[in-house]
Amino acid sequence: MSDENPREGFSTRSVHGGERRPKASFSITTPLIQSSTYTFPKTQDLVDFMEGRVERGEEYGRYGNPTRQEVESRLAALEGAEAGLLFSSGMAAVTTVLLAMLRSESHVVFTNDCYRKTRQFAQTVLKKFGIGFDLVDPNVAAIEAALKPNTTLIFTESPTNPYMSVIDLEKLVTLARARNLKTVIDSTFATPFNQRPLEFGVDLVIHSATKYLGGHNDLLAGVVLGRKGLVSAIKDYQGMLGAVSGPQGCYLLGRGLKTFALRMERQNASGQAIAEFLEKHPKVKRVHYPGLASHPDHAVAKRQMRGFGGVVSFELAGTLEDCSRFVDAMTIPQIAPSLGGVESLIEQPALMSFYELTPEERARIGIKENLVRFAIGIEDTEDLIRDLRQALEHL
Repeated sequence: MSDENPREGFSTRSVHGGERRPKASFSITTPLIQSSTYTFPKTQDLVDFMEGRVERGEEYGRYGNPTRQEVESRLAALEGAEAGLLFSSGMAAVTTVLLAMLRSESHVVFTNDCYRKTRQFAQTVLKKFGIGFDLVDPNVAAIEAALKPNTTLIFTESPTNPYMSVIDLEKLVTLARARNLKTVIDSTFATPFNQRPLEFGVDLVIHSATKYLGGHNDLLAGVVLGRKGLVSAIKDYQGMLGAVSGPQGCYLLGRGLKTFALRMERQNASGQAIAEFLEKHPKVKRVHYPGLASHPDHAVAKRQMRGFGGVVSFELAGTLEDCSRFVDAMTIPQIAPSLGGVESLIEQPALMSFYELTPEERARIGIKENLVRFAIGIEDTEDLIRDLRQALEHL
């Protein structure tokens, strides 16, 4: 359960929210419990545990781990959730939620620029199980038009990748409740620092904790957050599927959370400054960042977000090859597909995530040849802008 104190600042909550005191051996940090199984002193202790009369850790590592439970509680406090459930990756969280909440002959609506692997899971696994789906533009009107009598779930991201579209959560929840539908938001790009969908009435929030929450490009994890009853039902599926986060990864995630608010403040500020710099540069055709007044969802983003994150996508005035020269000329960011860490990363989506598609196929799904995605770290903003300026001279 979250023990959120509304009077606490977000940085205080990042360090202390949801933690248990005192910790084992009175340590200041969450202990790393490296055990796959747990013992019971006597048979009656086992029976009391099975019947819910005593509260303690789980009996086997697939069902729980003290380190994991502590970090789940801390994440729930950050998101304002009753409960959280950690997974081995963000995709493990996504797929387990979908398998738990859908059944044969049901229907789900996805937005068409949600994470590529989420779409592939729908097109392969869900289709194989007789679950219908539609991929629509990331707006409430398009979602409503796609609803069917057997629709049970709406799944979207906000902001989306790579064009940073922002869903109007208030309108989405109003639509879903009128139709008695469940809503799931992948909020990885926003983080609980910038946006808390549960406050708008969204049923479940998913994060790839690999990204901003962990923050150091050194772990894989995913988390599902929401009401206790719904999260508990998904935990039953997790226990069967086995997609659990190991204690070492949980420990690293818990350590990363302590600087989460500080990192987000820097990445929000750098993201806004870099987006504004790029928008004014003559060699940049268009910038996709919800903090800019030119973004089509800027008004919605201002209303429901406190910051706009550290990912800036932009279209250069040039070809695919020109963009490659620009990327190669950058000296601070490295070419890589992730985001949210302390190190800045840069990529061309046409070459990184959609390399096997032809230019025509990429165009049909909205991936432009001149598109660059810049995932900003915590380096000095001035240094990053200086690096961008010199790299743009190579166009």
